Amino acid sequence: MSETPLHCKIRAVLTDIEGTTSSVAFVHEVMFPFARARLADFVAAQSNNPAVQEQLAATLTIAHSEGDMRNDPVAILLDWIAQDRKATPLKALQGMIWKDGFESGELVSDVFADAIAQLRAWHQAGIPLYVYSSGSIQAQKLYFGHTAEGDLTTLFCDHFDTTSGAKTEAASYQHIATAMNIASKDILFLSDLVSELDAAAEAGLQTVHIVRAPAKFDPSQTRHPQRTSFAPLQLTLLNPLQSND
Repeated sequence: MSETPLHCKIRAVLTDIEGTTSSVAFVHEVMFPFARARLADFVAAQSNNPAVQEQLAATLTIAHSEGDMRNDPVAILLDWIAQDRKATPLKALQGMIWKDGFESGELVSDVFADAIAQLRAWHQAGIPLYVYSSGSIQAQKLYFGHTAEGDLTTLFCDHFDTTSGAKTEAASYQHIATAMNIASKDILFLSDLVSELDAAAEAGLQTVHIVRAPAKFDPSQTRHPQRTSFAPLQLTLLNPLQSND
């Protein structure tokens, strides 16, 4: 049985990736192990790369500030991977490693068919599309640039990552709305995580909770509309003379 359509009047869509447009399993079972297995060799081979050295230095700065006085950034980064930590230097280095994998064809990203279809339809309808993920902007572009359906990067106006702030903090979404130059109330945020949706709603954004299998609807969660895919989302693009009222 098809789900009830959900009608939203908006000026832009901001979407999460992992668990929303794409499977959590691919990220955790393919991408993370790919980067983890290659991290030490990658760092060793990039000793003269300023961009890599900058991220290694940032790793040590963060670790030392937290009382971890080790001077081996690779060991620290491997621990962060095991913890699924959303640290900016880790995400940046993972993105560099994934770049090699995507460009070589070893990695092909997994984007849900319903997400591709709706993103393309919304783009065709003139709705501005944006991405906000804990993965680096470079990694986001690589991910959407190397899908089984081809390059999807042209669908998006811009990308945001943890340099805009944590995804569980309302200030991050306020910052993003300002960067978009769009009122918060006119932006629809799509995510599989209620903590992120709560932060977005606190900042004034419209929200939809995407509940992908094996996750199930939570009847106690009434703050955000729940749908199992992008398919039921029927979006109307507001013009400057319209409001959400």
